[in-house]
Amino acid sequence: MKQRFFTGRMQILILLCCLCLGLGTIPTSVLAESSNGQMTEEKALMLAEQFGIDVGEVDEEIQEILGLTKAEGVVVFAVIGGSPAELSGIKVKSVIKEVDIFEIRTLLDLGNALEKTMSTPNFTVATYEPMSGVGVTGGLNFHFVRVLQD
Repeated sequence: MKQRFFTGRMQILILLCCLCLGLGTIPTSVLAESSNGQMTEEKALMLAEQFGIDVGEVDEEIQEILGLTKAEGVVVFAVIGGSPAELSGIKVKSVIKEVDIFEIRTLLDLGNALEKTMSTPNFTVATYEPMSGVGVTGGLNFHFVRVLQD
């Protein structure tokens, strides 16, 4: 069950890497944003990729795999090497709970928070990292993100 969970996400990551290397083009639907400027899932995923993570909303299957009490939040499926996310120590399988002062419950919450914070020189990300093992429930971690600007 775990293998199936990460295999599809890893395929997406490989596709994204190929696109970044110029081996393909980004479909216009990925760049789509609603006409009134509101956050869309596509835009949220694109901002997450710029930050250096491949993410998805926690559903019941992910809740069971990670042993979470609620099917709520945004889980990290992959971290891109050399990205601000990797440099700040964000790990695969962690659930993003906050970005700066913004609580994260959905993918749109994450997109809105990243849109506001990625233009700043630094911000914090709070993640919950589930742990396996009897009697261990995991822990909340705070990551200091420094955005390198040209």
